[in-house]
Amino acid sequence: MKHLVFFTVVALCGCAVGPDFQSPAVPGTQNYTHEALPASTETASGTAQTFAAADRAIPMWWKQFKSDALDRLVDQALQQSPTLAQARAKLIEARENYNAQAGTTLYPSVDAKVSGSRQQVDLAAFGIPHVANPGPFSLFNASVSVSYTFDIFGGNRRALEAMMAQVDYKRFELEAARLSIAGNVVATAIKRASLQEQIALTRRLADEEAQQLAIVEARFDAGGVSRLDVHTQRTLLAQTRASLPPLATQLAAADHQLAILLGVPPSEASFNALTLESLHLPDSVPLTLPSTLARERPDIRASEALLHQASANIGVATANLYPQFSLSAGIGSERTNIQDVVGGLNIWNIGLNLTQPLFHGGELRAKKRSAQAAYDAALGGYQQTVLQALQQVADTLTALQNDARELQAREDAAREAQASVDIAHAQYAAGGVSQFSLLDSQRQALQTSLDRTRAQADRFTDTAALFQSLGGGWETAQR
Repeated sequence: MKHLVFFTVVALCGCAVGPDFQSPAVPGTQNYTHEALPASTETASGTAQTFAAADRAIPMWWKQFKSDALDRLVDQALQQSPTLAQARAKLIEARENYNAQAGTTLYPSVDAKVSGSRQQVDLAAFGIPHVANPGPFSLFNASVSVSYTFDIFGGNRRALEAMMAQVDYKRFELEAARLSIAGNVVATAIKRASLQEQIALTRRLADEEAQQLAIVEARFDAGGVSRLDVHTQRTLLAQTRASLPPLATQLAAADHQLAILLGVPPSEASFNALTLESLHLPDSVPLTLPSTLARERPDIRASEALLHQASANIGVATANLYPQFSLSAGIGSERTNIQDVVGGLNIWNIGLNLTQPLFHGGELRAKKRSAQAAYDAALGGYQQTVLQALQQVADTLTALQNDARELQAREDAAREAQASVDIAHAQYAAGGVSQFSLLDSQRQALQTSLDRTRAQADRFTDTAALFQSLGGGWETAQR
């Protein structure tokens, strides 16, 4: 009979009430957009990007731009960012909270106690009124106590499971922060390089227009043009010069943002080494399936960890409906002389406690329903995170197709504008056109260069956004 009871208890200890967590099904679709996109973009600037099927996202994807300056910025941000330091500390906190809970749950609690007291006994209080009270005496106690709660219905194991899911959540949050920091550094660095080039081109454009204004004013003084032509040229120059301060403001803001991402004060921002010309546009971008995306993006995996935690909490709430068994025991020595405490044991106790909830006003079952509702909410959050991830990839894929078309058109316009400049130079040397006409063709060429610079930066930025949206990062190579 004793053996039967023992094996019954062992069998119960292996059972944990509540649902066993199963990862949600991955998206079944094979495409990111409603209509299948071409396998490559249209040729622009001699470069067509292809989208090749891949088993997993590229680790350290920013190195695909082949820029040492960009690599140094990302590496510094990953090492020094306060955001990452905060995320790492939160992960350590979650791990240590789990270790603390696991220690008290999986193993018995053992405590040692040593005490001493000075006492006086009043015998009359014990019903002995006619006997003289003994004098004060000392009482010394040394004991060891042990307590353990049996996890028969798995409530403690489910609680540990929930805490481990929280550890996973913090780990994926750290990965997501790393991915976000890298993406923000790359995007901001590209924006900064574009703004720097736009400012240089705009200044050259203003110089060309100033020379044109000088020619128009000279012609007006000679009576060759009307005052309207002078005001028109002055307006054009003023508009060009007015565009410089906003560009300078955006450049300074990009510098300041990069500094913060790198973990340094804005006053130490100096990033002139990175230019658009130093960046290489990746000609091949590995594209994973939506099902792979759901298993690699850290924000999706973090959302799945929260779902796992919610599932385990259902088990905790369910186990609280069942009996709880705990064992306590103690052994020690109690003496009136301190030197006798270690001489032998003269006190001990052992006890088995059972607690069965009978009536809590519906509290425990309400908490179980609440845990189930929390799981449903976490499932909805997970599904929404997956859909948003699919949207981000679809948006960037579509943007890259259109970026290539726009940049091709901007390249065509810049090429035609340069051809006009070459012809104007030849005609001016031969005396066929005026200096004003030559300057005007140069001005148009500079304007097309400005437009091409913006389009080129957009293509770099959207390429980086695609890498980031696929979930690639330095952790991918380590898993």
